[in-house]
Amino acid sequence: MLLFAIPVTVLVTLIVVVILANFVSGEKKVEHNIDRLYSSDDPQFIRSMSLLLGPPVTSGNQYRVLLNGDEIFPSMLEGIRSARETITFETFIYWSGEIGAQFASALSEKARAGVAVHVLLDWMGCKKMDRKYLDELRQAGAEVVQYHKPHWTGLGRMNNRTHRKLLIIDGRTGFTGGVGIAEEWTGHAQNEKHWRDTHFRVEGPVVGHMQAVFMDNWIKATGNVLHGPKYFPDVKPLPKGEANDGVAHMFSSSPTHGADDMELMYLMAITAASASIDLASAYFVPDGLAINALVEAARRGVKVRIVTPGKRIDTHTVREASRACWGDLLAAGVEIHEYQPTMFHCKLLVVDEFLVSVGSTNFDSRSFKLNDEANLNIYDRTFAQQQSAIFDADIERSQQVTYEDWLKRPALEKLIEKAVPLLDWQL
Repeated sequence: MLLFAIPVTVLVTLIVVVILANFVSGEKKVEHNIDRLYSSDDPQFIRSMSLLLGPPVTSGNQYRVLLNGDEIFPSMLEGIRSARETITFETFIYWSGEIGAQFASALSEKARAGVAVHVLLDWMGCKKMDRKYLDELRQAGAEVVQYHKPHWTGLGRMNNRTHRKLLIIDGRTGFTGGVGIAEEWTGHAQNEKHWRDTHFRVEGPVVGHMQAVFMDNWIKATGNVLHGPKYFPDVKPLPKGEANDGVAHMFSSSPTHGADDMELMYLMAITAASASIDLASAYFVPDGLAINALVEAARRGVKVRIVTPGKRIDTHTVREASRACWGDLLAAGVEIHEYQPTMFHCKLLVVDEFLVSVGSTNFDSRSFKLNDEANLNIYDRTFAQQQSAIFDADIERSQQVTYEDWLKRPALEKLIEKAVPLLDWQL
């Protein structure tokens, strides 16, 4: 009996170790508030963002905002169909449905035509994807890899997902933002079945940064390095008349490398803000450092506005966790608006109508600590003003929550909120 108990004890210990490995990165985290040493209009701001987060900013880029599926998907599909040499595509969500079928067909067509097609899908995020799409892509000659698919050698990585959303065509045109490949993102946010989201089409040297971010996870997943002019062509800066200021860089974060880069970027940008902060977040569950940074910004006179989902949200636990931490923000004068018509899935930060940060990152611990994420930072006043105008339009379709409203929320909601924060680090 004693001999039997020893292996059981060992097995239980191993299981506990594996579970803990899924929830602990082992890296030191940002633990202190960021000192405010300069404002966003100081050249040191871009210099610090560039050197701390990397890669350095590049100029001569052009970018176009795409609102909701009616603009996003046609542009992405047109990009795929225009490919001559390479397509690299990484996404978290790819589900079955008409739009999923269209992407599988377009990618397969290019693979059959001789274009090198590389598709990296998060295994967890794509569990609702019909197997026939994978078969279609592979039979056409596309290389398809599922990121962190369960395997006994990688059980400690199961909680680390790639949440990045990248599509790069011939190393020259890139797409990033919040959209997943699913029916929920089709349409124009006209009702609760069609989500509100924003994506961006990018051209210029910064697309090389986007390609490098894709390669980061491709190498992790396959061990294969894709390089050369087909993937990293010599992209010249666009002529000044064809671009805005065109200054941008793209960077990434991962529990295995630079886990805190995303939160560090947000904290540095918020700390440098002088006039305005517009934050659109599908999942807004800030930790203590982020709350302190936003409160301090509001107290020094910065107008802080946040748009996040209302009752129409795909994960109600996240909403409860979010609302639980609004007290200090609202008391400091931060405006919080809940989007009403449908699920609000945008991920956008605009600071002082100068910096625009877009990509896959949510304002929560899962994005900051556990997921692989990627954001494009654009330093361009004309483009930033355009994004703030879109933000204004989203606020018009939202309901503002005041501090008095928050204090009067139902007793049951308050009770639930006390339990939910225990899971904040996983949300």
